[in-house]
Amino acid sequence: MATSTLEEAYKENPLSLQHILPIDFQSIQEVPNSHLWPKINNVLTSHNDKNPNVPIIDLLAPNVVELMGHACKTWGIFQVVNHGVSLELFDEVEYQARRFFALPAEQKVKVVRSTSGATGYGTARITPFFSKFMWHEGFTVMDSPLDHAKKLWPHDYHKFCDVMENYQKKMKVLSFQLCLFILNYLQPSQDQHSINSFEFAGALQLNSYPCCPNPNHALGLAPHTDSLFLTILHQTNNTKGLQILKKDQGWTSIAPVSNDALIVNVGDLLHILSNGEFPSVYHRVLVDQTKHRVSLAYFFGPQVDSMISPLVSSKDDDGVVLKYRNVKVKEYLGLKAKHLEKVFSMIRF
Repeated sequence: MATSTLEEAYKENPLSLQHILPIDFQSIQEVPNSHLWPKINNVLTSHNDKNPNVPIIDLLAPNVVELMGHACKTWGIFQVVNHGVSLELFDEVEYQARRFFALPAEQKVKVVRSTSGATGYGTARITPFFSKFMWHEGFTVMDSPLDHAKKLWPHDYHKFCDVMENYQKKMKVLSFQLCLFILNYLQPSQDQHSINSFEFAGALQLNSYPCCPNPNHALGLAPHTDSLFLTILHQTNNTKGLQILKKDQGWTSIAPVSNDALIVNVGDLLHILSNGEFPSVYHRVLVDQTKHRVSLAYFFGPQVDSMISPLVSSKDDDGVVLKYRNVKVKEYLGLKAKHLEKVFSMIRF
C-alpha cells in the first residue's frame, strides 16, 4: 500500500489565497497596517550577543548520545558542528535562495503555493492564526523543485534544482543520524529497531526576511512550535533573528557559533515521542532595518501514515505515566492546522 505524503496531508487543510500570497516587499516604503504589530519586546537576554549556554554539540564526540539527549531535555534546542556538510554548499544554497527572492513579485507569483498545496512560494502556514501578517516570504521544496524552477528560469533552471536537491539529500542523512542519537538516548537498547519502524519525509523551507522600515513593530515569524520531529536551521553568522522563549529568561536570541554551525530544535512529534521529556521549542523571528536575512530550514519527521507512540525510557520507573495518546502524524497535522498551540491539550491524557 502506498504511503501518504506530507503534500497530501496539507491538501486536507486548505488555506485562502490571502493567507498565502506575500505582499510585494520591494514596492513599499513603510510598514502597512496589515503588518503592523504592537511594539515588539526585542530586548535580548544576552546583551553581549553570546549564546546563553545553548548546548554546542560536536557530532564526533564520543559521548554525543548523552550530550544530545541532555540538550533535548534541558533546552529543546542545540547547535551542531562537525556535521559533514560543507560551507561551500551552504553558500550555494543561500546564493540560489537570494536569486529567487530577488525576482520581481510578478515572477514569484508564478510559483505561488496553491490553496491546498505544500510547495512553492508563500507566507508561513501559521499566518491565519494571527490578526497581523508577518514580514516574511518563503519558498518550500519537497524533493525536486523542477516544475517551479522551469516556470521561473525556462533556460536556466538546472543549477537551482541541483543545489536544492543536493542540500535536501545532505539534510536527510544528517537528520536521520540525529534521530538515531536521540532515540538511542530515549531507548538505549532499541535505537535501530525504533528508527527502522518509521519511513521519513523532509521539507526544505527557504526563508526571506526583507529589510524592514519599522522592525520594532514587525515580526518575521510569530511565536510558534514546529510540527515534525526536528528542524535543522542554517542562518548566516553575521545576522541574527531567531529567538526562543526560555523559562525564567524570556525571549532569548540564538545566533550560530560559526558560519557552518547548524541550529537544531525539537518539534512537536519528538516532544510526543519523548512523552513530554523534550520540550517543543516556542520560537519567533525578528527582522532588521538594514539587513535582508535569508535562512534555510529543513523539517524532518515520519511519513504521515506513521503512528507516534510515547516511548518510556528504560531509565524511568515502571510506574511512569503516559502523557499523550498515540496519534498518527496525519491526524496531528490536521489538528494543528485547525487549533495551532491548543493541539497538545487535545491529545493529552
